[in-house]
Amino acid sequence: MNYERIATAIGYLSEHFTEQPDLDEVAAQVHLSPFHFQRLFTAWAGVSPKRFLQYLTTAYLKGRLQESANLIEAAEWAGLSSQSRVYDLFVNIEAVTPNEFRNAGAGLTIQYGYHDTPFGKCFIAVTPRGICGLSFVEAGTEEAALREFRERWAFAAIVPGAEATAAYVQRIFPEGNLPAGKVHLLVQGTNFQVKVWQALLQIPPGALTTYRQIARSIGQPNAARAVGSAIGQNPVAWLIPCHRIIRQEGIPGEYHWGAVRKKAIIGWEAARRINNEELMINN
Repeated sequence: MNYERIATAIGYLSEHFTEQPDLDEVAAQVHLSPFHFQRLFTAWAGVSPKRFLQYLTTAYLKGRLQESANLIEAAEWAGLSSQSRVYDLFVNIEAVTPNEFRNAGAGLTIQYGYHDTPFGKCFIAVTPRGICGLSFVEAGTEEAALREFRERWAFAAIVPGAEATAAYVQRIFPEGNLPAGKVHLLVQGTNFQVKVWQALLQIPPGALTTYRQIARSIGQPNAARAVGSAIGQNPVAWLIPCHRIIRQEGIPGEYHWGAVRKKAIIGWEAARRINNEELMINN
């Protein structure tokens, strides 16, 4: 898969950043010629490997954090790069009722499937009321992802449904610059967790923030640790964008689905945002 090669390259670039490895050296890590690697990476990211790496530097990431902090204080999240958000998903989140939470999905039919995405294979689960689970999986961990999901929805009827879930994945990760449309999420969580997840939905692609900034945005500035715990329980990867939370020092930090994958997503979103802004300016 192309993503596996991309991830290997990003991991190598990150580990050897101070050595400034050239294109030939990085291409050798993924067993491709420099020409084919450059073409593969640019097709995936929209920018060259060298430019992509600039979006993962501490200086760049800290700049995005400051921008986000200013916007949170001004309550102007929606205005951030509004033109480049033309192709964004509109995500609506619904929490199950307290009774539904206690019943852990009783009476609900959930279909699941495994599909390729720009960031590797994903597990996705859907109900008639919307997406209730999304996670990235490595080869050989598919069944583990399903078992983990079943623990959340212990009394639901969980059945294979790759045809149904494929339609959702195509909407979430559309090819080209086609409008992504709308998706609905159905989640289980405490009132606090849902409040935090809703706050994450306000962070535009290409923007970054911290636990502390999210805590302030929901009116609980001393709850950064609880915010971190709620984010760690995020049941819907990518759509509830916990990958946009980084450390105050400008370091991406850990991610439930892998630190390299987090860097890949952050860099990919930054490249997409900047490319869209440049396109708008040139037009």
